[in-house]
Amino acid sequence: MDLAEIFRVMRRRWYVLVPGLLLTAVLTAGAWFLVPVSYQSQSTVAMLNSRKGAAADGNPFLSMEPSLTGMADSLARNVNSDAAKADLKAEGLTLKYEAKIADNAQGPLLWLTVTGEDRDAVLKGNKTLMAFTAQRLKELQADQKVNPESMIRITTIVPPQTPEPQLKNKIQYLVMAAGLGVVLSLVATFFAEARRRGAKPKHRQEPDGRQEPENRQAPGPREAAGPESADTPRPTAADLVEESFGAEPEPPRDQPTVQLPVLPVAERRQAKRPPSWVK
Repeated sequence: MDLAEIFRVMRRRWYVLVPGLLLTAVLTAGAWFLVPVSYQSQSTVAMLNSRKGAAADGNPFLSMEPSLTGMADSLARNVNSDAAKADLKAEGLTLKYEAKIADNAQGPLLWLTVTGEDRDAVLKGNKTLMAFTAQRLKELQADQKVNPESMIRITTIVPPQTPEPQLKNKIQYLVMAAGLGVVLSLVATFFAEARRRGAKPKHRQEPDGRQEPENRQAPGPREAAGPESADTPRPTAADLVEESFGAEPEPPRDQPTVQLPVLPVAERRQAKRPPSWVK
């Protein structure tokens, strides 16, 4: 089936294709308004050297050691743990959040991300997550009895951003739903075409004006001979095989065979010769 035939089928079965496409468009538009929009707010914090470690030059940003990156990774894993989720839930943060090292970061930078359907709740949750992260950093060092002057500090690089709508996932789901609806409409169209062709066989025009189905087989020798009478014996399997391969049928066995007597040669009359005057 080529492209032209596909378009011809779609044109003939438009009463199946058009309602399917309209239903797909209505469902897709309804899903756009019914599926809630997800919002996301992100902030960035950085690990700083202790006050004692930065006392030499007085600038903590000039003394970012590689160990601070390891501490940032440990802090992110602790904030993402189940125990931290339970503590944050007790503080009112029930939305989805994540803490991880910033992509392509060249220092101990952490991304704190909160996602939800309520814009105000997302912004508030990000602020709660930042305060919890700073408190958890102090607790981790206090458990090891670190001197307050030697504790690693945390500072805000990017404050919680205004929640932005995340339409990528929503658009992906809508495109998948629309594509599925179009495919189902096409399948229904060609299914209707196939059923129509199967229910209505094609006819060919005979010389005398009658129409005869194209899929009708040519009549066999017995069909061409006309209907059989009640006295005609039914053919056997051997007769059908011989008839199929073109063998000559045997003479009917129920008819008597008559043999004529053969006279001796001497008793046969010789043919009379015509007279000599007959030319």
